[in-house]
Amino acid sequence: MAAARSQARSLLKPFAIASAVGVGGTLLYKSLNSRPAAHTYSINNAAGVEGSFGRANPAGTPPKFPPLPTRAEQIEKLRAGRGEGAYDLIVIGGGATGSGIALDAASRGLKVAVIERDDFSSGTSSKSTKLVHGGVRYLEKAFKELDYSQYQLVKEALKERAVFLTTAPHLSMSLPIMLPVYEWWKAPYFWVGTKVYDFLAGKENLESSYFLTRGKALEAFPMLKGDGLAGALVYYDGSHNDSRMNVGLALTAALYGATVINHMEVQDLVKDPATGKITGVKVKDLLHEKRGGRLGFGEDIGHDEVLVEAKGVINATGPFTDSIRKLDTGEQTPEIVAPSSGVHIVLPGYYSPARMGLIDPNTSDGRVIFFLPWQGNTIAGTTDAPTQITPHPLPREEEINWILNEVRRYLAPDINVRRGDVLAAWSGIRPLVKDPDAKNTESLVRNHLINVSQSGLITIAGGKWTTYRQMAEEAVDEAIKQFDLKPGTSDLSARSEGMVAIDGTCKTEWVKLIGAHGFSKTLFINLIQHFGVESEVAQHLAGAYGDRAWTVAALSAPTEKRFPVRGKRLSVLYPFIDGEVRYAVKHEYAQTAVDVLARRTRLAFLNVQAALEALPKVIDIIGEELKWDKVRREKEWNETVAFLVSMGLPEKRVGVTRKEVENGVVGKWGEEEKAFSRHAGPVDAMSTIAPNAKPLDSSTVRNGGV
Repeated sequence: MAAARSQARSLLKPFAIASAVGVGGTLLYKSLNSRPAAHTYSINNAAGVEGSFGRANPAGTPPKFPPLPTRAEQIEKLRAGRGEGAYDLIVIGGGATGSGIALDAASRGLKVAVIERDDFSSGTSSKSTKLVHGGVRYLEKAFKELDYSQYQLVKEALKERAVFLTTAPHLSMSLPIMLPVYEWWKAPYFWVGTKVYDFLAGKENLESSYFLTRGKALEAFPMLKGDGLAGALVYYDGSHNDSRMNVGLALTAALYGATVINHMEVQDLVKDPATGKITGVKVKDLLHEKRGGRLGFGEDIGHDEVLVEAKGVINATGPFTDSIRKLDTGEQTPEIVAPSSGVHIVLPGYYSPARMGLIDPNTSDGRVIFFLPWQGNTIAGTTDAPTQITPHPLPREEEINWILNEVRRYLAPDINVRRGDVLAAWSGIRPLVKDPDAKNTESLVRNHLINVSQSGLITIAGGKWTTYRQMAEEAVDEAIKQFDLKPGTSDLSARSEGMVAIDGTCKTEWVKLIGAHGFSKTLFINLIQHFGVESEVAQHLAGAYGDRAWTVAALSAPTEKRFPVRGKRLSVLYPFIDGEVRYAVKHEYAQTAVDVLARRTRLAFLNVQAALEALPKVIDIIGEELKWDKVRREKEWNETVAFLVSMGLPEKRVGVTRKEVENGVVGKWGEEEKAFSRHAGPVDAMSTIAPNAKPLDSSTVRNGGV
């Protein structure tokens, strides 16, 4: 402990040095955010992609990958996982960490399966603040409290932040974040803190932080309250599309040979009677009953549990970590996760600049709140309070109002921040590692831990989105050691020039996710020219799917109009189109309307009433692809509307029928409540950007900015 304190004190030197220089000094840091050259390619060679706009094809060579197994084929692989076909590893949980573990293990040549009870990213991993960050607040705690563990967390996260931009440039980007200064004497403190943040990032630093005068700060963020404003500090962190990133991890793991299955539940852990060691799991396909016995495990085995054997099992279930641990050791097992509720709300895009966020480090009760542009709208949050673990937690009204009150404190007084402007709201559960000495959730450390039980169950818990890859690497390292696994070798470049060769070592710092190989910042132009899709739609498709956007556009229905030629919008307010639904079912393992509305597209997160209006179209398209009958479609309607309540739809609307929605009842709600912003399209509120703001990625191919 003394050594750790000594190390922490030594870390104060950058503060002392920077303070001596003063606010007017300058620290120069070189941004080494190097990225491989983006590939462009011709769609002549892209399987299944046919243009309709009559333009010349872009030059280049498309990335060629073998087709991914269907969900039914993945289930058949799982059924064969016994005896000689047993797995090296079974991962329980398909969130960021679980999918990351599957990709890490598969890219080392291990035979691995990841089993998710709901959908990939259905829990915490889709309900984040959408930041890829080191955590300036953790850095402040590290120095204020001489807490070396907090410092380690920041260092690790800053290193991992750069990996996102390398492996998924279409889904992640750099985002400038403003720290308003309302007391002039705080300027040196904030300036030093942001410079140390830059310094700790080292060669992975995105851009250097900088100071803005009062006038420049209001020019960059005109919605900001000007009264008493002394200036602002701007630093850089990352932003990403979290659930699409998670889906990309799962799909890439499948590309490298992993068995990935959603809507599959682990019912029990299987142990060797002689040694007590875990030898496998019993699983059940949760979609079997909905399908009436078709597909899945087949009618021959009905609803029975199916045994899958493995040398080792990893528990990566986030908030549900302790429930799996109790399957292993019994109900009396001490819990190691302290669940914390994080509520976010979504406001119209005109509440913030299109390409700059804001952080309030001094809220009314001491918590930190972010105010960030995302997908053309504005995210505000988050709360931090103890909570109970439920599959779809509801955002509490008092938490929503607390966020709105904090937003009012920072925005100009002539901006009327109304409850009716909330387009969506959700509550995510952070699986914080429990500290026995902690008195409140704010003091819980976000570090992760790895635990190995006597029966051999490996549990990984804690951490955050930014550090998922490091967590996965450590978990696979531990599994190799515990279960004496033998990573394999193979040259996958024969299958695709974009895949890395497997030599038994961890390669996830360089493994590009599906969609990244042929992505470029100008890809959206090719989509417009070849398919005749709208500019906003093309920008969205390139930013959400990367080079897979070619296939999405090709699956989109003709509009029978002069322009756009392809792509029927699911909602007139947002650029999501019909081809995304078909692509999600055919190529991304989407099985329900919630899978599509919440995780493949992000409509439910952006505007819950718009998602409700789009629901009939989504159900019809999925039903056509999966051969749903009338009963199945009605069941899907009821389950999806119930889910939308967890995304901010008023509970009194839960009984709304499909016919009512198709007849325009949702629009009448907005008129009754004077909540017209719920029906206004995403607005690019800023044509002016901070003069030194330099987004590094696909801001030009995103919907309305970030």
